[in-house]
Amino acid sequence: MADPDPRWNHNIHYHPIVLAAVPPGSRTALDVGCGEGQLAMRLRSVVPSVVGIDRDGPTLERARAENGGPGIEYVQANVLTHPFEPASFDVVASVAVLHHMDTAAGLERMRDLLRPGGVLAVIGLPRPQRPRDLPYDVAGTVALRWNRWRNGGYRDVTAPTVWPPPDTLAQVRDTARRLLPGVRVRRHMMWRYSLLWTKPA
Repeated sequence: MADPDPRWNHNIHYHPIVLAAVPPGSRTALDVGCGEGQLAMRLRSVVPSVVGIDRDGPTLERARAENGGPGIEYVQANVLTHPFEPASFDVVASVAVLHHMDTAAGLERMRDLLRPGGVLAVIGLPRPQRPRDLPYDVAGTVALRWNRWRNGGYRDVTAPTVWPPPDTLAQVRDTARRLLPGVRVRRHMMWRYSLLWTKPA
């Protein structure tokens, strides 16, 4: 199985957070809003069966061509309505996707698809709050330029985008804490946050 495209972007940068959160012994993973499949491919290296779901057909065709293989299935559908069986996955992950849907509805759906003991790992984009977030924006710009130079380029995102995100980090945190007791939400550089939660066994 080929390695994912090594070129860098904001989203690929945070894949290691998702991979580090995969619980030992996981058998199944769902990549919500999988895009071109870079994360699905990386999840496949640690989980035997991975499903990537995305609504955009052309993007999924690239995923199948560039990041397909045994143990990976790509589904063109809306995760909120696709008839997955409840509690089907040991890992549910999403990167730069939650702001494409209602935050509460998205978190509830991903929560319900997890098996007991499974992990939800979300990398999201908060809506900036200026001027309070200005120092983070400046630091993010510096980090972006450094990482582009260090990694030898930038892989453009070809999937549909939504900007600005609807929720601030504080709003995401409040919603997540209400729906996912014990959730860990952390701000990161380059306009991202992580949300990690283990479903009670």
